[in-house]
Amino acid sequence: MQEIQHFYLNQKEPNKSCLLALRHIILQQDADVSETIKYGMPCFCYRKKAFCYLWTDKRTTFPYLLMVEGKHLDQVQLEAGQRLRMKTLPIDPQEDLPIDTIESILTAALNLYRNGTIKIKK
Repeated sequence: MQEIQHFYLNQKEPNKSCLLALRHIILQQDADVSETIKYGMPCFCYRKKAFCYLWTDKRTTFPYLLMVEGKHLDQVQLEAGQRLRMKTLPIDPQEDLPIDTIESILTAALNLYRNGTIKIKK
């Protein structure tokens, strides 16, 4: 848990507040969502299977939400870039968070796991 706290506390404003708000939104989506650190970034799991990450863009330094199974998500706000499987939602930390969009994407992603599109080991 200490490694997770260090990640957020080591961010500069306004990214720190933005990432903490995103973290809160993600963790509120389902009781089976948990947080860990993978690859040095916050990873959110649904029943121990990774479904999204928080990170910052190296070029813009803006935070983004990385959806592990983004190829299954049709939300136009998501960007695939050079990725085949994952998609990202860039966030401008100086603007109000698009909460409805974020929650819609998170719900769609979690539904992939809930409905069995993405298999979870039992």
